[in-house]
Amino acid sequence: MRIKTWLLLSYFIVMVLPILAVYFLFVSVTSYNSEKHVEEYFQTYANIQQLVSQLYEPELYGANADEFVLWSLVDDRTELVLYNDDGLILFHSEDESFYSVPKDKLMQNLYELQEEFLAYTYKEPVFSEHELIGFFEIRITRDELLKTIIHRGWFVTIVFISIFIIIYIVMAYIIHQRVNMRLEQLMDEMSAFASGEVVAETATGSDEIGELKQHFYAMRKQILAAQEVIELEQREKEYLMASISHDLKTPLTSIKAYAESLENDAHLTIDEQRSYRQVIIEKADFIKQMLDDLTMHSLLQSKDYTLEFVTVDGSEFFDMLVSDYEPLCNEKNITLHQFNDVCGTFEVSPQQLIRVVDNLMMNAIEHTPRGSTIWIAAFSDLAEEQEWLFPFVSTALPFHRNDYAYIVVQNEGKGISNHELQHIFKPLYQVDQARTKRATHGTGLGLSIAQQIIARHGGTISTFSEENVGTCFVCTIPKQKG
Repeated sequence: MRIKTWLLLSYFIVMVLPILAVYFLFVSVTSYNSEKHVEEYFQTYANIQQLVSQLYEPELYGANADEFVLWSLVDDRTELVLYNDDGLILFHSEDESFYSVPKDKLMQNLYELQEEFLAYTYKEPVFSEHELIGFFEIRITRDELLKTIIHRGWFVTIVFISIFIIIYIVMAYIIHQRVNMRLEQLMDEMSAFASGEVVAETATGSDEIGELKQHFYAMRKQILAAQEVIELEQREKEYLMASISHDLKTPLTSIKAYAESLENDAHLTIDEQRSYRQVIIEKADFIKQMLDDLTMHSLLQSKDYTLEFVTVDGSEFFDMLVSDYEPLCNEKNITLHQFNDVCGTFEVSPQQLIRVVDNLMMNAIEHTPRGSTIWIAAFSDLAEEQEWLFPFVSTALPFHRNDYAYIVVQNEGKGISNHELQHIFKPLYQVDQARTKRATHGTGLGLSIAQQIIARHGGTISTFSEENVGTCFVCTIPKQKG
């Protein structure tokens, strides 16, 4: 049984006990009242009639009434109230204050012996020479009934307290066994987990504490998984800093060596000096690029960093985005196909999308053999498939043209293995892991930065590749709503 169920059941019993006790007392008193009713009624009526004959005296309702006479008529059981004809109290055996009672109220239930639960009440007007001079009201308490109520009330109270104590002891034992002990065990497990100790899972059960333990075990797994992620991110950051430090040392060493040669070697020819200065500039540009990429990568890692978005016309902006790469391709004898058919408006960060496309094109040009082909395209509303797309791209990626614009950079070449596809967006990961290659062609942060920029636009970047065929990068950019 669930804890909530037996707690509610016990609370119900405890709440019902007073009601049962009162009901038992009421039934008992009512039964006694029924037995003694007739005898008590006539006895009381006889007592009242003895008093009534003495209350007809007009002098008792005047200003100089003899209260001694009135006090002689009352006792512990009898209460007497006298009113004048306007309802003002002239005498009250239980209350010394004087106040008025509405006359219409006084006129109710005259000459009737009113039976109440704890007393009998009788009320009658008094006349003098056919003129109303006042009222009297007699109240006689039911002593025997009161004694019975008190006696049986004590009996019911003792029984009620006894049952209550038994329930309390039983509930205390159950709570200790099913709640306190299990909660203490759970607290010990939590404390051990907080201290870094390995704690085996114990039986949970199907009640609320069992569910609480299940949630704790699930939370513990989530925390351990999050700790592993944090440790992995920390290792990646340490690796990132170590790799960048190493990659910066190489060009800095070259800059220093060539600068010292220019400073100290007086026998260098004009062409050698020009060549040395060119190397220094190239190395400095590489350092600047690496620092720029590192800064952007760090900014994109921060949740507080936001890109500056503007509304652009799709046709004009994406046409600019896919243009101006012919000279770079011509230098390597690469055939370039450009295409743009984007419609609608978009919320974009132009500078950052240019960074993404530049990075993808630089990668494509670097990994495309001479005499091969690169495609760069942007499209949104075209219904027909693009015949130039590699078949494995068209098959794997469903295009939702009503919701997105697509930026595609596709190149022929060696391709990327399935294993490497899982890692290419990791910081500093390159398909060619040689450090000399990185120093020549890039920092290794470009694809990671591109993925984060596209994500900030609400889109995705996907990679498809087949070895000895080529590679295709597809970026999605959501259309502006409304």
